Amino acid sequence: MRIFLFYAYICLMKERLNLTIDAELVESMKAYAASKQMSVSELVESYFRSVTRPMPRTNILDMLDGLERPALDVKADLKVLFYKENGV
Repeated sequence: MRIFLFYAYICLMKERLNLTIDAELVESMKAYAASKQMSVSELVESYFRSVTRPMPRTNILDMLDGLERPALDVKADLKVLFYKENGV
């Protein structure tokens, strides 16, 4: 038995959703969607996918490694530097 991929279709169930949005915003959305060569429905669907996607769990140590380290003198008095920076 041969399966021709050209004729294979995947049907996704889609549902209608009615939204009430400001008219000016709708026009802006239409212009933005047209500039991205997509429909407003695709734009809304991609936004909903990004909002509902689970956040990846990150390790706190990895986050700390990504922070910039300030250039401080090792022998500097941190209290004095703090007060200078904050104008106290």
